[in-house]
Amino acid sequence: MKLKFCGAAGTTTGSQHLLEVNGQKILLDCGLYQGRRHDAYEVNLHFPHFNPEDLDVVVLSHAHIDHSGNLPNLCKKGFSGNIFATFATRDLCQIMLADSARIQMSDVEWLNKKRVKRGEEPLEPLYNEQDAEMCMRQFVNIGYHRPIMIAKGVTATFIDAGHILGSAQVVLDIEDEDDGKKKRLLFSGDVGRGNNDILRDPETCEDVDYILMEGTYGGREHALGTQADDRIADILNRAIERGGKIIIPAFAVERTQQLLYVLHQLFVEKKIPELPVFVDSPLAVNATEIFRLHPECFNQEIYDFLFEKRDPFGFEGLTLVRSVTNSKELNRRKDQVIIISASGMCEAGRILHHLKNEIENPKNTVLFVGYCAEQTLGWKIREGWKEVPIFGQNYRVNATVEIMDSFSGHADHSELLDYFHGIKGSKQKVFLVHGEVDRLEAFRDALTAEHQGHVEIGVLGSEVDL
Repeated sequence: MKLKFCGAAGTTTGSQHLLEVNGQKILLDCGLYQGRRHDAYEVNLHFPHFNPEDLDVVVLSHAHIDHSGNLPNLCKKGFSGNIFATFATRDLCQIMLADSARIQMSDVEWLNKKRVKRGEEPLEPLYNEQDAEMCMRQFVNIGYHRPIMIAKGVTATFIDAGHILGSAQVVLDIEDEDDGKKKRLLFSGDVGRGNNDILRDPETCEDVDYILMEGTYGGREHALGTQADDRIADILNRAIERGGKIIIPAFAVERTQQLLYVLHQLFVEKKIPELPVFVDSPLAVNATEIFRLHPECFNQEIYDFLFEKRDPFGFEGLTLVRSVTNSKELNRRKDQVIIISASGMCEAGRILHHLKNEIENPKNTVLFVGYCAEQTLGWKIREGWKEVPIFGQNYRVNATVEIMDSFSGHADHSELLDYFHGIKGSKQKVFLVHGEVDRLEAFRDALTAEHQGHVEIGVLGSEVDL
């Protein structure tokens, strides 16, 4: 049995890990690499570490684009097997992959205008909306704790990861024909923090031999716990005193819904003045509707909320913006408003237009509530760049920039250690992925100080025997 690191090895995006066992090839996740536009296009266009036609099955941990976003391209290039995912993950992918296709097409159109001027050959999008739709036909939905044989001698079980709606850890029970041994491999996917406003805590697993584990926040602690209403109330009250708009880049899935729930509670408890709130992202609007369809993913408080016929994601003063016309009207408003818009890393979507129009106004506030990968626009703003490029033009960052990582969907260093300690079994080999190298090194060092098993950082393109 062999494990090959094909993506999200030494970086946080493009999750792809290939397991070869009993003559079969199982791909864990198939995400898009996100970074500099040209580099990302080249990385995502090709699958240098495997041939899509040779894969037997894909197992998807969750719907975030850095884990699911290259599935249409994979299918387009010849993969014809099943894609196993939870019910909620499948429903989210239905809208997220179509949205990703529109972004691919828009990006390539923008790039081609420049390439034509330079006399270069035009590029093709990675995939279009039809490719995304065709890909969805290969999904097979499995509920949590429902074991299913996905390949010869391999049974998969999803357990809750507590990261986003439908997110799962993948438990693979394997009868390895090479040595006749039974083995259990746990792929963590992305691990949630626990005590989430909406979701259940990450579950623990028994009898684990091998772990493929994320380390996004290795060596870093979130400033506050997940329940940080007073902190966000303080940020919002200071932003309101400045008199400008409050722009919140947020992932359309999970982060937006969590924000809506928290804002609702703050308004009800009168911790902040009531302001008009706009969710300006068609994807976020659609995702919010999907959230209401999946009570199986909610913690007890939200579950009870739903069955008391209350809406945890809606309140008076909230407007869900779908049309481009209504989105543009937000830029013309002079009153104080809160605008939540995707994408969270500010790499695409309507948030770019809001930043272009608002980031130079010192009265405004830009509030980040989640992780931004290196070299993304969101990362540059968070890192304190004085000028940032938006649509090919530089803009001064005069708005106040606030960061509140307590909304992050990723466990921090201590929480990752707690998660690891909760896993039972020999844990004889641990492979760390989905993190920048310095983060993975910090987490590796912490694990090796207290764990007797082998701990290794996955290297892109490398292969290990299990």
